[in-house]
Amino acid sequence: MGQIVGIDLGTTNSVVGVIEAGRPIVIANSEGSRTTPSIVGFTKDKEIVIGDQARRQLVLNPKNTFYNLKRFIGSDWDELDENSISVPYNVKANTNGSVRVLSPNTEREYAPEELVSSLIRKLINDAETYLGDTVDSAVITVPAYFNESQRQATKDSAILAGIKVDRILNEPTAAALAYGFEKSSSNNVLVFDLGGGTFDVSLLKISNGVFDVKATCGDTQLGGNNFDSKIVDWLAEKFLTKHDIDLRRD
Repeated sequence: MGQIVGIDLGTTNSVVGVIEAGRPIVIANSEGSRTTPSIVGFTKDKEIVIGDQARRQLVLNPKNTFYNLKRFIGSDWDELDENSISVPYNVKANTNGSVRVLSPNTEREYAPEELVSSLIRKLINDAETYLGDTVDSAVITVPAYFNESQRQATKDSAILAGIKVDRILNEPTAAALAYGFEKSSSNNVLVFDLGGGTFDVSLLKISNGVFDVKATCGDTQLGGNNFDSKIVDWLAEKFLTKHDIDLRRD
């Protein structure tokens, strides 16, 4: 029987962890980092690249390098807003109204689940290398606001990666568990989750180890990446004013 791992599938970065001696351990990937960029791409030779390798080609090969896939997974085209599809690669609706991502290098279109499955497979491979054992199942976290279609699509991605999903866990619940709130007899907990691409606030009622999400709200278009962009814009404006050169055009 193989091992079970936990996966935090993020908009910007993803993490895989395991319980060892009763404590959670975040596993380093093949590049030595404990976070893996949630990016999948294809080289000019049609080779798939994932994580740090994909991020390295993001600037020079933007049409074949795909990020923010979490915003597409399990969603129909008419559910997306303008910000979601404002990416440098090609996104379209197929005849059924489902989201498809196009890669000029492979001359193929992909369901977001296909690309996310490749990311999950890399996380699993890194975990198996660390553990020296096979991994056959996982617990995967998703935002509390994910609907049933998005949750099922996340499961489908794992199945495509050859992994059984033992449970889909709400991200705020996972955060509360990590902080040990389940040990309290009763608690109302407000969880703020500011990620690279999304911001969520959830109110949890915890009673005798049972977690109940009472309310959740957030902004799917607000995250750390937005702060980075604002800082870059501010610095570029200062440089433009002082030197009459717009670095954003370089």
